[in-house]
Amino acid sequence: MANDYKKDLLAAIEGSFGSITRLPRSQSLIELQGGVRVYLRYSKIHGKGVAFYGLRQVDLNALDGHHSYLCFFTDRESPLFIPYSDFEAVIRQSPLASDGQYKVQIVYSPSTKELYLPRVGHFNVDAFGGLDALPSVDGQDSNAVALNLSHWQAQTLIGGIGALKGYGVYVPPNNVELLDWGLVRPFQLISALPNYVEDRTRFASEIDVIWIDHKHDAIAAAFEVEHSTPIYSGLLRFNDVLLTCPGASRFFVVSNESRRDLFVRQLQRPTFQRSGLSELASFLDYSNVFDWHRRLSNAA
Repeated sequence: MANDYKKDLLAAIEGSFGSITRLPRSQSLIELQGGVRVYLRYSKIHGKGVAFYGLRQVDLNALDGHHSYLCFFTDRESPLFIPYSDFEAVIRQSPLASDGQYKVQIVYSPSTKELYLPRVGHFNVDAFGGLDALPSVDGQDSNAVALNLSHWQAQTLIGGIGALKGYGVYVPPNNVELLDWGLVRPFQLISALPNYVEDRTRFASEIDVIWIDHKHDAIAAAFEVEHSTPIYSGLLRFNDVLLTCPGASRFFVVSNESRRDLFVRQLQRPTFQRSGLSELASFLDYSNVFDWHRRLSNAA
């Protein structure tokens, strides 16, 4: 059955990008026109929406120095094409199993898709779904746009994503006038957090963006944009919310991809390990934010 899904995926890739070449000594490595390499990994989706994958060290070595993508595909969800260079450092921090593979997971939930690396952390990968995540024929790259995002523009896009997903969006009142409304379709901000949040901690109201699930009167996700400020300070705010607001379960540090490794190191502090934040916090880079918003806007 896995071969059927792989056959269909390869046909779709060829239909969009032209002929492909299979690299020697591997059944999972292909090269597209233009030299883009793709490492194909398949898994069924198991209980709680989790797909399990193994990444062979020898195959990852074949991606080094190339424009490369990790392709995670399943029996149900659209394939994910994750830029290898963005995640190489954190993957290699994960423990190597006795069979020479890095064991990773993709966690599918109603609101997000995340890459999970044991002993390292969670990383949002919503922006990498479907064939559109591979480089376009004209060579345009959203990374170039994303690198120029300001703190307030990233904050605006995150709010826009939340609104498109049907959540209430909270931004601290002193930040509202700084949002760049030219980037998003206009949406209504909520003026205050739910009473139970305000009553238990004042730190939540300082977080850059919070999505509120009105149906369940709960915090669906919280985001701190750490453009140049210490990542540790954002994690401390998250920790306070986690410990005082039952139901808050998704936290995102948003920054340039060059700070991903710093996020991993800070999250390994004992205080975040003991509170459980290390299992709930994810890293979201600017290009991911930009692409995530673009895809949702195009689909709306």
